[in-house]
Amino acid sequence: MKVELLSITPNAEKIIEKAGRTSYLSFDKEKIGSERNFIKFLIKHGHLSVLEHASATFRIKGASRSFTHQFVRHRLASYTQQSQRYVNEENFEYVIPPSIMQNKNALKIYTEFMANAKKTYSELRKMDIFKEDARFVLPNAVVSEIVITANFREFRHIFKLRCDQKAQWEIREICIKMLEVLKEKAPSVFEDFVIDYTQKIAYTPYSD
Repeated sequence: MKVELLSITPNAEKIIEKAGRTSYLSFDKEKIGSERNFIKFLIKHGHLSVLEHASATFRIKGASRSFTHQFVRHRLASYTQQSQRYVNEENFEYVIPPSIMQNKNALKIYTEFMANAKKTYSELRKMDIFKEDARFVLPNAVVSEIVITANFREFRHIFKLRCDQKAQWEIREICIKMLEVLKEKAPSVFEDFVIDYTQKIAYTPYSD
């Protein structure tokens, strides 16, 4: 799977500081680098609405429809997804969960099912069945592509839920990749998130 940053608010941390200082009318305290401590103050004290003034847009490739079905439940975000109604899926690729990949018998059953689904879809299309109807036989494992836009406060909320050990493995891996990008691009906003690569999880000591 591939996680690509398409755009991010320019000078995001400075924008957040300027917005936040409007609340306190403390513009006299603004200086080069002052946004770092100011943002840490906002997060520590739960003033998270100020983080909504910055946002980021990601393109996710190679993830399953199962992943996208989970992610779009986060309602304070915008999505544009590859359409199975318009895209021909006769040669679809699919995701194999690790638990199935590690089980020889399970993998055999799984790949045979995918081959049959692909064959069924193809045969329906040859009968001039519309793509929007033929897609009913496609499994959740089929690879999709989605563009996601959300503000920084929402991304913090998403990461808190989806990078947790209890989250499903695919959405957790993707969210950790997005978190890595945002920790680099907006470190003061996301630096409290700790990525544990041994456990493949991320967490923050602060409560959002």
